[in-house]
Amino acid sequence: MRLYSLSVLYKGDPKVHLLKAAYDVSSFNFFQRSSVQEFMTFTSQLIVERSGLGSRASVKEQEYLCHVYVRSDGLAGVVIADNEYPQRVCFTLLDKVLDEFSREVRKIDWPSGSPATISYTALDGYLSKYQVREP
Repeated sequence: MRLYSLSVLYKGDPKVHLLKAAYDVSSFNFFQRSSVQEFMTFTSQLIVERSGLGSRASVKEQEYLCHVYVRSDGLAGVVIADNEYPQRVCFTLLDKVLDEFSREVRKIDWPSGSPATISYTALDGYLSKYQVREP
């Protein structure tokens, strides 16, 4: 069971943009890592774009399960995991991350924010903490 990506996005008008993301691509071949990370970023944006405000969904994309939660204020989170990772845990993680993000980052910064301008450092820690290590 693995988590590959945890992203916070803003579903604005007219488009969705990434605010902050963390990736664990260590299980992939060194030469594949950047393209896998690009795929995960693109897929996260696409899923949020196609999801309505106030919705939760799990979408299968290739061998991954993408769990998305779009809040009614436009803040969205996406977890990309393998098929075995529990869905309930993914949505609990998304709730926790989006609540914390909205407390630490001013709402006025969401529409114009980018990974370079948003200072929120907890994503890597959450991705690591929720990773299921094989014994």
